[in-house]
Amino acid sequence: MQAEQPFSGLVVLELASVLAGPSVGQFFAELGATVIKIENTGTQGDVTRKWKARSENPETDISAYFSCANWGKRSVALDLKKTAGLQILHKLTAQADIVIASYKPGDAEKLRVDYKTLSEINPKLLYGHITGYGTQNPRAGYDAVIQAESGLMYLNGEPDGLPTKMPVAFVDLFAAHQLKEGLLTALYMREKTGKGQLVQMSLLDAALTSLANQGTNYLVAGFEPQRAGSEHPNIVPYGTIFTTEDQKQLILAIGDDRQFRNLCLVLGQPEIAEDILFSKNSARVKNRLVLNEKLKMLIAGFKLEYLLTELEKRFVPAGAVRSVSEALSGDAAKALQFKTDYAENGLSGLKTVAFKLEKPMNDHLLPPPHYAQHTREVLQKLAGLDQETLQKLEAEGIIQ
Repeated sequence: MQAEQPFSGLVVLELASVLAGPSVGQFFAELGATVIKIENTGTQGDVTRKWKARSENPETDISAYFSCANWGKRSVALDLKKTAGLQILHKLTAQADIVIASYKPGDAEKLRVDYKTLSEINPKLLYGHITGYGTQNPRAGYDAVIQAESGLMYLNGEPDGLPTKMPVAFVDLFAAHQLKEGLLTALYMREKTGKGQLVQMSLLDAALTSLANQGTNYLVAGFEPQRAGSEHPNIVPYGTIFTTEDQKQLILAIGDDRQFRNLCLVLGQPEIAEDILFSKNSARVKNRLVLNEKLKMLIAGFKLEYLLTELEKRFVPAGAVRSVSEALSGDAAKALQFKTDYAENGLSGLKTVAFKLEKPMNDHLLPPPHYAQHTREVLQKLAGLDQETLQKLEAEGIIQ
């Protein structure tokens, strides 16, 4: 029998698409909440259903991209522009604990699915709203554009190359984590006060806060961060990639002088760590080019597995640069993949919840839903609609 989950009994309505909002929805689903994904009948659902890699099955409406953020949900297709469709959503709102929305400023108000409207129906409602640039800027938010505008893209890439977008929509993921934290805080406050509230998060704010030490390098020291490949502006050698004798890539993450001394011992050149040019991190930062050339030549004389073994023995942080397929074949990644009795066409996915609780969490979620797969089931159970009403709404195109 499945153990009681942390959010069992919690009902979440997801009025969001693409990645940021749906990631938050999947987080709650993984922890036991009933998550209802409201999909637009006009667009035939979340746009990411159609974002497919070349090797994907063209016949299914569940793309790999869609799968990354929609496990454990039930899909309900509604036309919210029609009065009857909106009334159904309002009935579901009365049963809900949380709404996750990702509308441009003003759009939710036009549809009458904004916090003010829905909280009048359900005063205990928590409403998490993701925008691109905040509530006062009507621009739609796109991860790639915000990576550019926030300074993240400027910092990413080789020193002599162009600014480079990160290969995953990290701004969406940062924003999702921030919104989760906000909703959990609001949920905790509701336990004390009995009142719901609006939780707002913008993609731009998430991106700016993620500048972290690069941002404070500028704010505190007036240092304008520049592209440095995988190098670190404050620590050397940290993030530096070297090629071994067997033509494999090794990354170092040396955080202190002791680790650097041990690195030099493993490489058979302990005197480098005593050289005044390299003995302290501050000196290594100033002389990084000279040091990197020395390390490049030394590391090229060793095989990867030998170095990884010896460096680990001496507690020197290092790792192999692995492909995605190599990384996902490891035991850690296998433990993060969903197990399901409903898998179709080899459907798989990675959990958004990586932490472990003392009590076991649900490891057998429903797979990502087909478009409109659960419309009748959910509207019967939560909105109290009978078969005759459902048939009439279907015939009128209000539900699918």
